[in-house]
Amino acid sequence: MITFGERFEAACGRARFPLSLGLDPRLDEIPGVIRERALEQSSNREDAIRRSIARFHKVAISAVADFVPAVKLQLGFYEQYGIAGMLALRDTIAAARRADLLVIADGKRNDIPVTAAAYARAYLGQTEAFGERLPAFEADALTVNPYLGRDSLVPFAETAREHGRGLFVLAHTSNPSAPELQDAVMGDVPIYTRVARLTAAIGDEYFPGGGFSSVGAIVGCTFPEAATAVRAALPRAPIVVVGYGAQAGTLAGCIACFTDRGEGALVNSSRTLTYGWTEEPVSEEAVAATIRARTKLVGNEVIGALGDPARAR
Repeated sequence: MITFGERFEAACGRARFPLSLGLDPRLDEIPGVIRERALEQSSNREDAIRRSIARFHKVAISAVADFVPAVKLQLGFYEQYGIAGMLALRDTIAAARRADLLVIADGKRNDIPVTAAAYARAYLGQTEAFGERLPAFEADALTVNPYLGRDSLVPFAETAREHGRGLFVLAHTSNPSAPELQDAVMGDVPIYTRVARLTAAIGDEYFPGGGFSSVGAIVGCTFPEAATAVRAALPRAPIVVVGYGAQAGTLAGCIACFTDRGEGALVNSSRTLTYGWTEEPVSEEAVAATIRARTKLVGNEVIGALGDPARAR
């Protein structure tokens, strides 16, 4: 079975920009041209919510599918809309799969091992029901919280290995108060370094070899020194870089997450690409054109900083 690490490397190699398209549904910020169409086609408000989110994300995905290798779906923004949001999540995952993009479900899940296994089955595997094994949300990878320790991460690693999926462990996050706990020194190193070492150990155990592991990390580019340390501790891990754009992360923090060969990381961009409309788009084509232009701009910033001007066009 092809591992997620192998698929991650191949997808990044095909893509023009090392970005992931972040999709965080905010109904009131979705362009009116899309919401109005959804209302016209719907029989009730719940269906209108689902159609608005799913259509907006389908437009965004189609706009950049030849630019980026992955989408990152922020689960909390789907969950806030209840069943309609979760149905839209399933629709969005299907649209991303049709576009041949990797799907990263960003839910930062975890719990004691028995519950962790249920989360893993929901997003990375299958669950038995009435004699059949069925998938729930077919993501390619899931973000997980390491706070409960090693035994809580093992069910995710086992499920990922069984189904060719991956996980991204929170190593150092992008929010301003992250250092309150993550930079606290435990023994002789910060907690985030211990997390990175644990992540590396689990990756090496469940996905041995010389290529990219299927156990990666989430790293904020708002703290470049921490990003550098995490990458040093995780030479084989894929990294999703968060905080660039609306959170004012730096390019230096982004580049610190790549390997010396300029590989192994995706810079996520969400609001910068999909919201903040200065003028209301008059058509879905206009929505797609704007998202594509913004993605090109951010992508060129990143590859320019990586020193790869040949890809900047």
